[in-house]
Amino acid sequence: MRIAILTFDAFNDLDSLVAFAMLNRIALMGDADWHVRIASPTPRITSMNGLTIDAHEDLSRIGQADAVLVGSGMKTREIAANPAIMGQLRLDPVRQLIAAQCSGTYLLGQLGVLNGLPACTDLTSKPWVVASGVDVVDQPFIARGNVATAGGCLAAPYLVAWLIARLKGLEAAREVLHYFAPVGEKQAYVERALAHVAPALGAGAALAAVAA
Repeated sequence: MRIAILTFDAFNDLDSLVAFAMLNRIALMGDADWHVRIASPTPRITSMNGLTIDAHEDLSRIGQADAVLVGSGMKTREIAANPAIMGQLRLDPVRQLIAAQCSGTYLLGQLGVLNGLPACTDLTSKPWVVASGVDVVDQPFIARGNVATAGGCLAAPYLVAWLIARLKGLEAAREVLHYFAPVGEKQAYVERALAHVAPALGAGAALAAVAA
């Protein structure tokens, strides 16, 4: 199982790295076939807060991923206006799970992935995401079919839970959320996250989340 986290220069540290850490929990739990990769158009990228990291792979390999998560950053509109980069972002919502956070939603809209679907983004990005024709809803997470979006830096766990639930099952998502949740609030944290995510997984998953 391959998950690519699209990360560009001036990226939001929380969006990409919280998702990276949480998703990698599946590999640390013993799944040797679970691979989470930072994908970027350049070998090294620097966050909006000055953190420089090495990418694991370039954009040419995202077509091989089972799931793609598009992070946000301060240069999202510059990325969207760059044909050389956008031409490499070949996403297939029929075959792949596709998730985006905050301004990453704008890129999905520009790529035609949303195709009229309602979506979430952060409050800073919302005006220009709406202006681009995306139907933005006032909630932290929404998913329709194989496409999910989230709004707000701390909404990353919702996308993570959705991806894990779709790829590994609801119980695996619950276990990962529980591991990262604050001590003393774990049960409430997991229940709140799954209350957002489980309805997007189908009636059976929603009932299982409530019963657990």
